[in-house]
Amino acid sequence: MRNFKLFSALLVAMLMVFLVGCSNDVSTNSGDGKTSGKKAKGGKINVGIVLPTKDEPRWVQDETRFHDALKDSEYTTEILFSQGSSAKEKENVETLLNKGIDVLIIAPHDGPAAGAAVEAAKKDGVTVIAYDRLITDTKGIDYYVTFDSVAVGEAQGQYLIDHAGEEKGIPLYLYAGAASDNNAFLFFEGAWNVLQPKIADGTFVIANSSTAEALKDKAELTRDELGKILGQVTTNWDANEAKNKAQTHLTAAKADFKGEVVVLAPNDGTSRAIADVFASDPDVSKYVITGQDAEKASIQYIIDGKQSMTVFKDVRTLVADAMGMAVDILDGKTPETTGSYDNGSIEVPAKQTDVIVIEQKNVKSELIDSGYYEESEFTGL
Repeated sequence: MRNFKLFSALLVAMLMVFLVGCSNDVSTNSGDGKTSGKKAKGGKINVGIVLPTKDEPRWVQDETRFHDALKDSEYTTEILFSQGSSAKEKENVETLLNKGIDVLIIAPHDGPAAGAAVEAAKKDGVTVIAYDRLITDTKGIDYYVTFDSVAVGEAQGQYLIDHAGEEKGIPLYLYAGAASDNNAFLFFEGAWNVLQPKIADGTFVIANSSTAEALKDKAELTRDELGKILGQVTTNWDANEAKNKAQTHLTAAKADFKGEVVVLAPNDGTSRAIADVFASDPDVSKYVITGQDAEKASIQYIIDGKQSMTVFKDVRTLVADAMGMAVDILDGKTPETTGSYDNGSIEVPAKQTDVIVIEQKNVKSELIDSGYYEESEFTGL
């Protein structure tokens, strides 16, 4: 009997050693996100990542690339999605804090509303990196990794100028992202920087914003003025809202606001929706329309001539910058930065990534030859 008890105890001890050994390698699903990396001692997560929604292709791409960035690292990460809810976003941050994260990377659903969540992280001694979208009106963030958002808008505006033709009085339809997203302000600011002189001299005539029309002679807009324009032309980054708004605008437009037109669309999802509306109006003979993000569906639209351009923000580079910054922090190093952004409370040190204009003539060289997409994913190339 005594020997049996000894044997049983030995079996239990061996089983415990086996289980502990298995727990050192982690690659598992956990509810809304995945955990990846090699060593998760005691279930600890090193880098927590919160992304705004799984309903947009852009953020699903980012999820995959974040996991790939750390899969061969000694550090672990878990990614959670907020699904367009600030309450869920805060809950996600709390979940990650309970897992002992050292670094939080967060692309906020709502820049100002995310302040409370990141301040909780700071109180826990966690380093906070705002990713792609700036978190405003808080001292709770340490770094910001972003594309040059003003440059994105400037590229969109310049494209419209370069492809609008020589005539005066060209109708200009303005659309913007969500007023809750600081980037929407920066994109529109950049576009206004280059479009305003052409609006002031009569090359473009604003077709769908009385507020923008009243400000057409003002080169630099205040935050409040930008907000009032966005209030009239926001799409909230939603394709259906963009479609409905475009239909309303075209239905109300007089004949001299049709014909050949130019359209500032903030991103690819809204661009495709707006383009479909303008293409279906028999009184619109030609439209030039912008986009952003180089979504696969929009690249096909560009190949087919339905969308004019997109601003390519290579998320491979942005993810690498964010994860490189996180690893530097975990290794006790000071991350490299290239500028700073005023978030309303502090100047946030930032790492900026360049952007590229994509149109029919360079789809292959910029997106296919670089390995971002496969040629087989498209028709007509």
